[in-house]
Amino acid sequence: MKASELKKGMIVNDGGQLYIVADIEHRTPGNLRAMYQTTLRNIIDGRIATKRYSAAENVDKVDLESKKGQYLFHDHSGFHFMDMETYDTIVLDDEILSGVKDYLKENIEISLMYHDHKPITAELPTSVDLKIVESAPGARGDTSGKAMKPATLETGLVVNVPLFIEEGEVIKVDTRTGQYLGRA
Repeated sequence: MKASELKKGMIVNDGGQLYIVADIEHRTPGNLRAMYQTTLRNIIDGRIATKRYSAAENVDKVDLESKKGQYLFHDHSGFHFMDMETYDTIVLDDEILSGVKDYLKENIEISLMYHDHKPITAELPTSVDLKIVESAPGARGDTSGKAMKPATLETGLVVNVPLFIEEGEVIKVDTRTGQYLGRA
């Protein structure tokens, strides 16, 4: 496929390594030809690389196989998932799930992404329901604009929530941005 067709979140093969496109920017410097400046994150080790592509340059897009999985638990060996078709246990290490682990709670169903029959990453649903375990009480009368306060969720993630949300409530969190969406 052409570099002009690249989008955020796509998986590409560059020099034998698999990268996810973290950011892409179209640039036209002065009277030079247009190019695409990309920020790529290595799927295996998480390293960040930047690469420029001309608009007509070919990029090797990788199609991954997706299987449903259920999160079981985390221990010293990694994150344990159950394949929903075969009931096999799959273990992914902390490096692979760096951006996902703050949203994982027991029994959540996710998509496990495979390349050459090997699990390489996990994709979350667009939102998850998490319980608030710690939150300061909202100050009465402090309602000018969108007043927010920090709240710690059951997974350890801290998000800003409106003042009326209290400890013990279950809220919906956007897994792409980490923002509060509403009560669950």
